[in-house]
Amino acid sequence: MPHRADVERYLLKWLFDHNGVIKEFGSRESVVAELADKFHLSEEQKMAYLETIYRKENRVKKAYLWHRLLFRAADSLANQGFVRRPTQALKLTSRRQWMLTEKGLDKALRIKKIPFSEKERLSIKSFEVERLARKIKKEIKPKNYSPISKKKKIRQSKRINIRNRAFRQAVIEAYDHKCAVCGLKISSPKKPYQWEVEAAHIIPHSSNGKDDIWNGLSLCRFHHWSFDVGWYSFDEKYCIVVFDQLSKLPEKMGKFWNYRVMDQLSRRRNNVQLPKQAKLWPDLSAIKWHRENIFGGSNGE
Repeated sequence: MPHRADVERYLLKWLFDHNGVIKEFGSRESVVAELADKFHLSEEQKMAYLETIYRKENRVKKAYLWHRLLFRAADSLANQGFVRRPTQALKLTSRRQWMLTEKGLDKALRIKKIPFSEKERLSIKSFEVERLARKIKKEIKPKNYSPISKKKKIRQSKRINIRNRAFRQAVIEAYDHKCAVCGLKISSPKKPYQWEVEAAHIIPHSSNGKDDIWNGLSLCRFHHWSFDVGWYSFDEKYCIVVFDQLSKLPEKMGKFWNYRVMDQLSRRRNNVQLPKQAKLWPDLSAIKWHRENIFGGSNGE
């Protein structure tokens, strides 16, 4: 049997590669067999067990050694704060699973030798990010909501980093991982960097825009960029409005090969693809701010 420390290390790598979660180690769960194969266990090792005899209850309990080793390794990781136990995950997600924590994610990044600067791009659901993303989606919009924060933002704190990632997760999940403008939905074959779409701020951070779902849009990279620089915006009915200079672009600009991709913005006058729940739709005052300050390059950044 492998050493428990080696199993702990591999469990962190496995969690990283599987979006931060592993099902509880039930004897019939495929993850138990898959992890055994990763350690090249023989059939004899997989089936080795201890027997416990309960004489008063007249029964025998079998404890498979590999299954037991997996649980002890995961339990040790939980004691160190690298994962949350299935009982804790159940309260948050209604699923019995081991979940990676922020501390565990940092440890996995070191093990896999991935720079911490990549953390913002990861789609991995740490326990803390998942908890905050759910809270963001459940928040009730105030009657006098303002999408602009009065507090000055400090960008370096760990708390802000978690909030940014929770905002991203909440927004793209609300839009079913699709671009609100073109409907593009595609994931990366490299799982930790999963979805092509990004969570765009309608009022940017540079103008103290909030990390609220009502100040967010799920956009592909191209439509995120073109929204940020002001090539298009939306009206009060969430219909696309296009900067009139788009029609004056030189013939060689705005193309993917011979396809004039920028022209598609002019042709799409219908509504954007919004979340199913109206309570998650972008705030119209944020949209109005974008039209007045970003659209057409007016006073925007």
